[in-house]
Amino acid sequence: MGLDPQVLAGIRNTASLACVGRVSAMFTDGLRDISSDRRWAILAVCAVEWEAAVADAVVETHDRIVRKTWRETKEETGLTLQRLYSADICEQFYEADRDAISLLPVFVGFAGSTETVRLNAEHSEFQWVPFDQAVNMVPFAGQRNVLRHVQKEFVEQEPNRWLLIHPPR
Repeated sequence: MGLDPQVLAGIRNTASLACVGRVSAMFTDGLRDISSDRRWAILAVCAVEWEAAVADAVVETHDRIVRKTWRETKEETGLTLQRLYSADICEQFYEADRDAISLLPVFVGFAGSTETVRLNAEHSEFQWVPFDQAVNMVPFAGQRNVLRHVQKEFVEQEPNRWLLIHPPR
């Protein structure tokens, strides 16, 4: 965050947590009555605590998404993934009936070439088609963009190793 480490010097963790509880109940105006040094310490502690809470949420969400992706691939297609990547792109669209914007991460999985697709009851059919044909089969521009991105980044070249997602344990 670029804070001077001395801002938090001398503040015990328990004091920090109590401080966070009090500050989160204050409005910004209430911080004006506190000395400048203490105000910076309180804000730094709040920022550090908030950053840690967000990091925890990201890790928990990541774990749920990754586990579900590996599991659902097997359950819905019968395929065992050998590798799974973040596609480094999200599909986004507006849903008028919900008045909501959906932002969905895209994953790219690789299974063995000898594996056979066995769809579960949730799906009725599938077909393997070239990307050019797939692009013409989807109705929305965002979906076409995702397909082109996947072709460029995962088919026409070796995937970026930093996007590899390790299987859950």
